[in-house]
Amino acid sequence: MPEATRCGSGSGAESGSDCSMDTEAALESGSRRHKEKKEKKSKRRDKFQRGKAPTDESEESDEAVYTPKVKKSKSVSKQNGHAREESLEKPKLSSLSSKSSRKSRHSSSSETSSESESESEQEQELTGEQKEGAFSNFSISKETVQLLQARGVTYLFPVQVKTFNPVYSGKDVIAQARTGTGKTFSFAIPLIEKLQGESQERRRGRPPKVLVLCPTRELANQVAKDFKDITRKLTVACFYGGTPYNGQIDLMRSGIDILVGTPGRIKDHLQNGKLDLTKVKHVVLDEVDQMLDMGFAEQVEDILRVAYKKDSEDNPQTLLFSATCPHWVYDVAKKYMKSRYEQVDLIGKRTQKAATTVEHLAIECHWSQRAAVIGDVIQVYSGSHGRTIVFCETKKEANELALNASIKQDCQSLHGDIPQKQREITLKGFRNGSFKVLVATNVAARGLDIPEVDLVVQSSPPKDVESYIHRSGRTGRAGRTGICICFYQRKEEYQLRHVEQKAGITFKRVGVPTATDIIKASSKDAMRCLDSVPQTAIEYFRESAQLLIKEKGPVNALAAALAHISGATSIEQRSLLNSDAGFVTMILRCSEEINNMSYAWRRLREVLGDDVDRKVNRMCFLKGKMGVCFDVPAADRKEIEAKWEDSKHWRLCVATELPELVESSRGGGGGGGGGGGGGGNGRSFSSSRNGRRGGSGRNRFRGRGQKRSFSRAFEH
Repeated sequence: MPEATRCGSGSGAESGSDCSMDTEAALESGSRRHKEKKEKKSKRRDKFQRGKAPTDESEESDEAVYTPKVKKSKSVSKQNGHAREESLEKPKLSSLSSKSSRKSRHSSSSETSSESESESEQEQELTGEQKEGAFSNFSISKETVQLLQARGVTYLFPVQVKTFNPVYSGKDVIAQARTGTGKTFSFAIPLIEKLQGESQERRRGRPPKVLVLCPTRELANQVAKDFKDITRKLTVACFYGGTPYNGQIDLMRSGIDILVGTPGRIKDHLQNGKLDLTKVKHVVLDEVDQMLDMGFAEQVEDILRVAYKKDSEDNPQTLLFSATCPHWVYDVAKKYMKSRYEQVDLIGKRTQKAATTVEHLAIECHWSQRAAVIGDVIQVYSGSHGRTIVFCETKKEANELALNASIKQDCQSLHGDIPQKQREITLKGFRNGSFKVLVATNVAARGLDIPEVDLVVQSSPPKDVESYIHRSGRTGRAGRTGICICFYQRKEEYQLRHVEQKAGITFKRVGVPTATDIIKASSKDAMRCLDSVPQTAIEYFRESAQLLIKEKGPVNALAAALAHISGATSIEQRSLLNSDAGFVTMILRCSEEINNMSYAWRRLREVLGDDVDRKVNRMCFLKGKMGVCFDVPAADRKEIEAKWEDSKHWRLCVATELPELVESSRGGGGGGGGGGGGGGNGRSFSSSRNGRRGGSGRNRFRGRGQKRSFSRAFEH
């Protein structure tokens, strides 16, 4: 029943007074609520006017409802050294008048808000490395910053951050960092800033104040270019062998501030009395482990004897840089360094010394098959449009490989017997992309910064670990990823393990590219080539194309054209186990672990017949011993596949990639293909031939020496 009716139905003054009291209480309560609401709105308005919280300045309707306030989170954005606090989130107003409210609010502070928000976003996008390496954190002039940015350098890399202040303050420094991390700029930037900050005497014939020694001509050229790119006030000269003396003498007469060179040519100028190093204030040995090694140590000592005095604190500032610093380097370096020096080590006790951006692969291959397989590897891993460097141990090998028809891409060689002018032209062409494959000796291994090298191939394991680290470091530079593939023979496997142990890496053993891999890569390259053909050229071939389509059909005609363009008209099958041509690798899997290869041999003989010994080569265990892997002649593949039938426990298939194998089984003399009971351990037998199963002709394993329960478990 309605409240009003119940109130009016009472009798006498008592009921009337009760009703009036209820009404007054209700009115009083409503008035109080309205008053509280107005006070709240007034407080919010005052807060907005003081800039503490945005609210609506205009009159609001009673229906206005505020959503719960969001906690404010403040971020600090820096600009020109000043800090400013800003609110990232603001309370939201939901009401009938909220549109006009937001409009007035945004118009009052839109410019400041948008500016601070964009700064905040930029600040949040920066990584910790970028913040630490910001130019504003270091004593770098505005002019140098602009020149660095023109080179694409927007902040200092970690090794540059760690070395800038010690080098700039004049301390001796020995620094070790992985390849491709920006070691050249680590000493170039602070030295340039230091020299440019001092009063410059630009007199003619002034001797150099900075001497940088490098092991190779190519590296010296590159270091000099890095110096020249970031200074317009200092004179930088580069002296190395194979170039005329006269031009270098003219430079010395004009005056030099920074001299970069190789020890041989620098020593020649010293002996001829043309070069004055008595005023040198800063000495840099780049790739210090090679500079202080037996080949250069005597020349370096003869050069530095001019500027250094024994046990003197007035000796030039000495800066030593390399990706590899064995213990002996520190011992030898002490005679050039002051008693107190700074050591910067970005590798430290970490086991991995090589670049972390490089994937390390290994392919077993006999030397006679190597040239052909390298051609396939380049096609699959790099293609016609990627850059590849192939490292060889000898100049003769480099020349032969560069001329080998197996490498379909344009290819040139680089080694010490090539005249200096031609070496410079070759390197420039490779950098510019005029050709895609460079076959080189160790001349190109150290320090060279060639952009966007996708693949490094080492034709054999290097004799020392340092060489592998520097060679593999030609790819995966400046944050990019890369692949390094090392070829080896069975007898060289111990060298791979030595590199793994000392460099702290793990090689992933892979097989040679299969025919399918090569076809896929070749067709992809051919399709990219078609994109570059101009429409005008297409018109000339339209009539011939129509004839081909009519004769062969559209798909066959285009497929034939792609095959010819890619050069993949004939592809040879190769073993994934050792790269031998004319073999196919097959995998026989078992549902349970097998501890002896005799069980696999028995199953193969039962299905394929007694002549299986002639067909199966290099048998070895899969990892976990859940089957075996072996090679068969490519000509016998179809016959084997036709005869074979999978059973409950055994499955046979063609390997599309090299599976993981038991290491010991790969180390056997016959590839684990010997069928003796010891074959499970990878030991060869005197009766085995070329990895095939040996024996006297009779089946030594049929029903002999086997546990009956195990034998029954594998019945088909």
